Amino acid sequence: MKTRAAAANILHQVLNQGQSLSTLLPRYQQEVAAKDRALLQELCFGTLRWYSRLDAMTKPLLEKPLKGKYRVVHSLILVGIYQLLYTRIPAHAALAETVNACKILKAEPFKGMVNGVLRNVQRQQDELTAKVDALPQLRLAHPNWLFKRIQHAYPEQWQDILTANNQHPPMWIRVNQSRHTPEQYLALLQQDGLDATPDTQAHSALRLARPVDVATLPGFDQGHSSVQDAAAQMAAQLLDAQAGERVLDACAAPGGKTAHILERQPQLAQLVAVDMDGERLKRVHQNLDRIGLHATVLQGDAAQPADWWQGDAFDRILLDAPCSATGVIRRHPDIKWLRRPEDIAQLAQLQAQILDALWQQLKPGGTLLYATCSILPDENSEQIKAFLSRTPDAQHMALHSGDTPEQPGWQLLPGAEQRDGFYYAKLSKLA
Repeated sequence: MKTRAAAANILHQVLNQGQSLSTLLPRYQQEVAAKDRALLQELCFGTLRWYSRLDAMTKPLLEKPLKGKYRVVHSLILVGIYQLLYTRIPAHAALAETVNACKILKAEPFKGMVNGVLRNVQRQQDELTAKVDALPQLRLAHPNWLFKRIQHAYPEQWQDILTANNQHPPMWIRVNQSRHTPEQYLALLQQDGLDATPDTQAHSALRLARPVDVATLPGFDQGHSSVQDAAAQMAAQLLDAQAGERVLDACAAPGGKTAHILERQPQLAQLVAVDMDGERLKRVHQNLDRIGLHATVLQGDAAQPADWWQGDAFDRILLDAPCSATGVIRRHPDIKWLRRPEDIAQLAQLQAQILDALWQQLKPGGTLLYATCSILPDENSEQIKAFLSRTPDAQHMALHSGDTPEQPGWQLLPGAEQRDGFYYAKLSKLA
């Protein structure tokens, strides 16, 4: 009962107030029993994954929309339908717990209505799902604007992408190769009864057969491994920092790529990690401290480097640019409903400003790796094409055979080889 009420409150704040799931969930998990925290996460993630599909099934069953302070009851109904359609929770338990949650939400007069809607979903499930699933954007549960953008950008792959966005993501770990080879760490995992598979391209990446608590990973507290998707692990690998170089990790929080750069090359002259968000920079310090690494960590706006950097120019820059995060929807399903169409143009403008600003901080002959966790061309290949056209001393560096100045970069799509969606483009500065 309390878990369903907490889930309804979280969904209400995400969908109606624009708050992020990653901010809300940890707070509410502290308010429910420890044994119910995984269930709360499942209810929130699952309902958000399938929100528009569940919502479309709900509308014909309501006499009138729930508004104002009772809008939270609408979220509770969605949580109930999610349990009935997508979980193994017995239907009688899902119904009873969801209906009784009205009391905690101070919405007891709606108990009969909630019960009626959920029972109608049970009775009319085939009819409701057939009607909703006739529209692919509802069947695949994406907002219309995002559905159309992905369909336009990927006419052959859009269904695979949208399907992957609704899947449970695997747990990838990054082996600290200054402590173990991936083969050695894989053997340690197997000794503990944990199966894992190496990635075909990310040299430090192992995909666990099933997610586990990080405390069960061998040597995790001593920095022998970290949790990071294989696609994200390609950043440090492609940057390929060398001994004696000065490196900038821009927009660095929470610090996974910062740590990986240092794990791969401990003999740097200096690694500077900068981010605007002071709270998220705490995570950078925590990650570095756990692994036993050191970087110069600064708070600042990557678009205004003169405000935080007066030192020498950098040999290499990793720009993990602010983006729509449309490549990591399976890990953050609220992205689908928090993003707006106008955000993309605004983000593209910010990315261009940061690119232009940081280019001035790169040495002649230096390398800049541009990265996003987006799959939208506006933020990726189109962004780099525009930068190359306006920057005479920028030279394109191919990452694969199809990576050309006319179609620059390497686009990883969500779900391909079970990785997240990511984009990389590599540029050098003419001497």
